[in-house]
Amino acid sequence: MTAGPTDETEIAREQQYFDLAWEARERSRQSLGAAASAVAGKASVAVGKAAKGHLEQLGDPDEAVAIGRFDPSDGEALYVGKRVITDADGELLVISWKAPGAAPYFTASYDDPQGVARKRTFEVERNRILGFDDVVFADLAARVGELTALEYEGIDDAVLRDLDASRTGEMRDIVQTIHSMQYELVRSPLEQLLVVQGGPGTGKTVVGLHRVSWLLFNHAAELAPSDVLVVGPNPTFTRYIRQVLPGLGDHQIEHRDLRTLGPQTSTGRDEHPTVARIKGELRMTHLINRGLVQRVRFPERADRLDIGTAAEHVASLARPEVEEALGRSINQARSYLAGRAAMRSWITATVTSRMPRGSQAPAAAVEAALERVWPSLTSQSFLRDLFGSRDRLLAAAGEQFTAAEVRMLFRPASDRVSDERWSLTDVALLDEVDTLLNGSGTVFGHIVLDEAQDLSPMQLRSVRRRSKSGSYTVLGDLAQSTGPWARDGWEDIVAALEFRHPASIVPLRLGYRVPQQVYALAAQLLPYSAPSVEAPSVIRVGPADPDLRPVSSGELGPEAVRAARDYAARGLFVGIICADEHRAVVMEVLNAAGIQFQDTRAGALGASINLVGAVDAKGLEFEAVVVVEPEAIAAQGTHGLRLLYVALTRTTKFLTVVHSGEVLPLPGRDSPDRSQPIEVTSLQEDAPGQQRSRPTKAGRSGKAPDPGLDKFSADFATAMGVSLAENVAATAQPRLWTAIVAALADELERRREK
Repeated sequence: MTAGPTDETEIAREQQYFDLAWEARERSRQSLGAAASAVAGKASVAVGKAAKGHLEQLGDPDEAVAIGRFDPSDGEALYVGKRVITDADGELLVISWKAPGAAPYFTASYDDPQGVARKRTFEVERNRILGFDDVVFADLAARVGELTALEYEGIDDAVLRDLDASRTGEMRDIVQTIHSMQYELVRSPLEQLLVVQGGPGTGKTVVGLHRVSWLLFNHAAELAPSDVLVVGPNPTFTRYIRQVLPGLGDHQIEHRDLRTLGPQTSTGRDEHPTVARIKGELRMTHLINRGLVQRVRFPERADRLDIGTAAEHVASLARPEVEEALGRSINQARSYLAGRAAMRSWITATVTSRMPRGSQAPAAAVEAALERVWPSLTSQSFLRDLFGSRDRLLAAAGEQFTAAEVRMLFRPASDRVSDERWSLTDVALLDEVDTLLNGSGTVFGHIVLDEAQDLSPMQLRSVRRRSKSGSYTVLGDLAQSTGPWARDGWEDIVAALEFRHPASIVPLRLGYRVPQQVYALAAQLLPYSAPSVEAPSVIRVGPADPDLRPVSSGELGPEAVRAARDYAARGLFVGIICADEHRAVVMEVLNAAGIQFQDTRAGALGASINLVGAVDAKGLEFEAVVVVEPEAIAAQGTHGLRLLYVALTRTTKFLTVVHSGEVLPLPGRDSPDRSQPIEVTSLQEDAPGQQRSRPTKAGRSGKAPDPGLDKFSADFATAMGVSLAENVAATAQPRLWTAIVAALADELERRREK
């Protein structure tokens, strides 16, 4: 039921409340500012810092005071907003969406209204109400057999408006449109390893970020913003999402990406996939540890360790006593540097004891001798030396690496450590070395790990060592898992991260962002690229079918740029996604035409046209996407079809595919055993009374029993239908359900005739 924009009297009444709450919020802002300026001296710093924190919680002055309200059946309406607002007397005007009392706003439904008579969602511009949408739960329950699929799923006009809104280079919050299924994940317990499996556009990233905000509000005593780490796949993604939490009032949260999750940032060194695979394996920890221990040694062909120079000789230490001290320090120290400090103390004490009373071993002479037996190292210098020496690699490899693998790991060392180039997989190894050198670093009370489906065991080890208690939100999609560590299940990731708290894997089944016409094209890749992954149910129909443009190979770049320029001229946020082999051509055409664009390899998104690689496109979204030569994208590695799936599903509105080869380069195109096409429909298309069976919705089928049956027979039929639906849903993919129902009907009819 929509009440609306035409009800000017009701809008005016609501606007009065909005104005009242706005005035109360701004009075609080003025009071905080005045309090901070009134305090002088040392106390002013602390007061100012506290005032700043409270001011950040108030949000922007232009922000609407509320997103909606809900009316309990037996009480006054409660307004829900991003922040708590009280009047001068402390009376609550707006409750935070994160408060437990706000839960019914997100979770009430026609079959479980939770004591809520009506939910109202406001459409606003700054703090001015433009309109509102009402959901009256008694009305929905009364016409359950006539509900559309969108009504059944709790998708209202506010959600559809938000999905159609313009996109920019930054992700925004979804407080106003959080779906009940997403909300249950947002407020799930802190003490767990939560894995969210979600297809393109299901909102897994934004769910993870809103979960952080909810946890900080409801676990303030045990979790501070500085206790939270958010890890993304690359700098572009991190910049894209990093304003969501400040917009929710949560500041000082640490954002990192895999390229910076260590003491040294990746500098883009290219690496063969086989080498990357080896470096990602846990056996690298043994190679690094052995290599580090082997750097501690008594000089070859020497019997004594001289302290001082030939001109100023201080003392000599015998090889056996030095080696004994080295072994003791290695075994007892908790880190390389701690062992080195212990060895320095031993040399100093031993030499001093052998000098005349009152003398002290010279620090410089001790340090020079220490360097000969226990060299000073950084993570970068150690790994450069290790990979740059075949002898060191062979000695550290032991029996866990073949000679061929050692040859692949070897690379010539740069003349200077600062000139060494580092690959993405090197970062996790450098992090391992840093831990062995310096001991454990900063740990966090909760970690959000996004696009986790691609991580190697060594990268997962880097993440785990930063966890204080095993509390995680892990986000990803197995259908988008690519690279050397592409996987088909979450089990090994759970095993790598889980400790202290239990793990749960929860799917998101509704696809909000990707239009039906676009996803209908992309989903045809799933039977070949990720057969175990179920396609999400798509919410909406887009504005246009995919625009497929066949061209000659020489016209790929020019045609892609024409399409992108046309989209940009309409004010759309555009992404050109291509394989590496076509990037230079597309850039050349863009530059020749004088078209401004952003190359996302620089780590940022522009407001108009962006040139993106398929791997770096993960997690991003654009209003219009131009995919260049699908065959080339699909040829990028063993899981190229998954990369193509990523590329095709980055749009919220329009898709153009410029191709000289096949749009969908599926294997076995002419084979009789080829998979049947996947049918993708939109919930927006379903007519009233025709919604599909959804057993997960409290066991209801969404379709009323035949009114011609008596109550007992109707109840029996409903129960039997639910039982059969649960069995089908548990054993078959949704794309097969229609065929199974048809086969069941045919079989029952055959038995009736017999």
